[in-house]
Amino acid sequence: MKDFFYAIQDLFVNYLFAPLDYLRSLELENWWLANLVSWIFIIVGMVAFVYWMKQLAIFNANGEEDKSISSHSYL
Repeated sequence: MKDFFYAIQDLFVNYLFAPLDYLRSLELENWWLANLVSWIFIIVGMVAFVYWMKQLAIFNANGEEDKSISSHSYL
């Protein structure tokens, strides 16, 4: 049973996290490339936020949203 957990450890440490180890070593040479994954997540989040706000503006302009105070039954 112990070998099973060591195999999982070996899989993650030596294979699946290898790209992250490379990014960690790259940080000393180029900060921008080392943080490329973070920048991609930030850009995706910003695009999703802008899309969400545009969709909310469309629904608000159509008057489809119920804005009454007691719009939920528990209120």
